[in-house]
Amino acid sequence: MSDQEQAPVYAPFFGVMGAAAAIIFSALGAAYGTAKSGTGIAAMSVMRPELIMKSIIPVVMAGIVAIYGLVISVLICTAITPTGYTLYKGFVHLGAGLAVGFSGLAAGFAIGIVGDAGVRGTAQQPRLFVGMILILIFAEVLGLYGLIVGIYLFAK
Repeated sequence: MSDQEQAPVYAPFFGVMGAAAAIIFSALGAAYGTAKSGTGIAAMSVMRPELIMKSIIPVVMAGIVAIYGLVISVLICTAITPTGYTLYKGFVHLGAGLAVGFSGLAAGFAIGIVGDAGVRGTAQQPRLFVGMILILIFAEVLGLYGLIVGIYLFAK
């Protein structure tokens, strides 16, 4: 097989799409998680303004999901070259980006829903705080699983 067949000119397109998918979908998840949790914080702060800083945790956790997408996007972008980039690498990088992006989207949705309900519930019953944090950790780890799979695929 010739070099042109192994590394066609359109091969980097798939890697670029993987990088784009990772950051776009993980940022969408982070944005949803931030917005949903933020509305819960705003509603809760009317009754209990002293809990505002304690209630920021879901927003911070949602922001971390976007960092996962940023990490894999930067890794993929550094590997893309104009020559010598094979279709295999392009497809693997696309898969890595999709794994991180979709798992980040799911994690962001989960963090947003749990953060909104958890913050409102904690305002009424402070003992719910630890339970909310545990559920948020389980939601966050979904994005981390995607990052682990994405890095493993990237290293192939």
